[in-house]
Amino acid sequence: MNLAAALVWGFGATVVLTTMLRASQALGLTRIDLPFIIGSAFTPNRDRAKALGYGIHLLNGWGFALVYCAAFETYGEAGLLLGLLIGLVHGAFVLVVGMPLLPAFHPRMASDTWGPEPARQLEPPGNLALNYGWSTPALTLIAHAVFGAILGAFYRL
Repeated sequence: MNLAAALVWGFGATVVLTTMLRASQALGLTRIDLPFIIGSAFTPNRDRAKALGYGIHLLNGWGFALVYCAAFETYGEAGLLLGLLIGLVHGAFVLVVGMPLLPAFHPRMASDTWGPEPARQLEPPGNLALNYGWSTPALTLIAHAVFGAILGAFYRL
């Protein structure tokens, strides 16, 4: 595996994905703030949660970039379309499996069956993250497809 390329393009792809999701929130297209959700699992301090969440999100992006690049290596080629398809699968997994499971692991998130309480104040994403807005699933899929497309287009075996 071309580790240097995986890390460089993984960083770039993660920055683009994170920027797309943050811009979507800033434009009122979704209410989800994934870095905040991630960070608030580790600290109740809202400001620290955002900073910590962005750092963890970047590390997760690097980890996923390594998985994508391993897939490219196994397949024997990398390309924009292949990366885009892997990104769509990744995004679908996040929406269908990851988001509904999140309340089971997040100490400050209510669940669909147990409402908010003083210790659990974050709204659960729900199926397909629809609790954060109808456009959230589409934006999540698009951002992950772009992540994969960047990796596929620029990674060289």
